[in-house]
Amino acid sequence: MSRGKDGPEDVDATFAEIVADLRADGFGLPEDDTADAPESQQTGTATESRKTPERPAEPPAADPAPPEPGWRSGGTSWDTTMFSDDPAGDDEHYIPPEPPPLPRPKMGAFLILLLFLAGLFLLILPGAIGVGPTVATPLGILALATAIALLLLRVRQGPPPGADPSNGAQV
Repeated sequence: MSRGKDGPEDVDATFAEIVADLRADGFGLPEDDTADAPESQQTGTATESRKTPERPAEPPAADPAPPEPGWRSGGTSWDTTMFSDDPAGDDEHYIPPEPPPLPRPKMGAFLILLLFLAGLFLLILPGAIGVGPTVATPLGILALATAIALLLLRVRQGPPPGADPSNGAQV
């Protein structure tokens, strides 16, 4: 078998060769075919002399009665669950409660927003306020970096105020 750069040159021929070798060894044969053949035929060229298994003329009929619901099933079949009417009906809608009001922003939040917008303004439109790009670019980057640093410093690191640390996980 000659191999190319990434594998065999003729993949189909190589696969057919591997399958023929496995069938000659008796792998993949139905048990009826290997049980009737003598030992000499099973180890040699048994693939040519083998019979195909007979298939029944018609498939066996499906069991008309559904299986009894066991402890693993919910008592209803999949079709009944998916295609029947909703047992809850339309009168039982969930109405979520009103969300709590947003907290009032503090002075630090306004400062961070002001620095962030000033930094973006200095980077995007430095000529609008009469400052050259050589001065506005470092000032804009400094304002953005300061806003991001102050924003990250405001993130709470510990449990919320009033939380009991012996209660376990807080969701």
